[in-house]
Amino acid sequence: MSTDARPVTTASLGDVVDALAGHRLTVLTGAGVSTDSGIPDYRGPDSPPRTPMTFQQFVGDDAFRRHYWARNHVGWRHVHRTLPNTGHKALVALEQRGVVLGIITQNVDLLHEAAGSRRVIDLHGRYDRVICLQCGTVISRRELADRLEALNPGFVEEVGAVGDVEIAPDADAVIEATSHFRVADCAVCGGMLKPDIVYFGETVPRERVDRAYALVDEGDALLVAGSSLTVQSGLRFVRHAAQAGKPVVVVNRGATRGDRYATVTLNAGTSETLDELAQVLPSPHTGA
Repeated sequence: MSTDARPVTTASLGDVVDALAGHRLTVLTGAGVSTDSGIPDYRGPDSPPRTPMTFQQFVGDDAFRRHYWARNHVGWRHVHRTLPNTGHKALVALEQRGVVLGIITQNVDLLHEAAGSRRVIDLHGRYDRVICLQCGTVISRRELADRLEALNPGFVEEVGAVGDVEIAPDADAVIEATSHFRVADCAVCGGMLKPDIVYFGETVPRERVDRAYALVDEGDALLVAGSSLTVQSGLRFVRHAAQAGKPVVVVNRGATRGDRYATVTLNAGTSETLDELAQVLPSPHTGA
């Protein structure tokens, strides 16, 4: 079907329930799902402007890379101690009842897994791992934190407590004075270490994309929660579901790039909406 002519309804919660009731759902989540856990949204209506570092800047400029790791050395601690909110927990409850088949998340915070969701595709990677771009060795972010602390004793105390710096969804923190920060290289081959996160200007691994498409195909409908769908890596799944004639429901604060493909859009917070859906959505029809 042509998605250009797809009707869009600025909805009430009742409209969302009507669109999703009886269906098995694939869920696509973005940063808005984690804001109530204390992780700011990059693109929400009240978010300050940010310019995230690109893959080209990270690999091509020592100063950019040093600045990233200095910020991340502070910021990752904040993400590590955040807890799932009612929205994450509601998705677990919906999965346990067979309403939600699985989650494709654009977040790297692992809060879906921490809440207990069993089937999660971390589309943009995960904050708790670091990969060597030369030999492919993967280490934990905690192991790297110990190495960075040894190379930069007192740095975190010098720039202030986590509460005194701005934290961003990819575990960055905004810090000005980073010129003296020492970066760690791969302990195996001496190569360049990078967070196991998909940067701007970098592509999502094909295998991960294929698994996400398959999850969309498996569901009867697609629920988008807390994503502005600004980047193509998430928008393509909305377009794919709409082209297949599946109901698409978008729950987000503010407009999204995917609204034109949606059956229903709801301008609302995700925590309260998902919690309500967990209480009122019926279990899906299983057939004879």
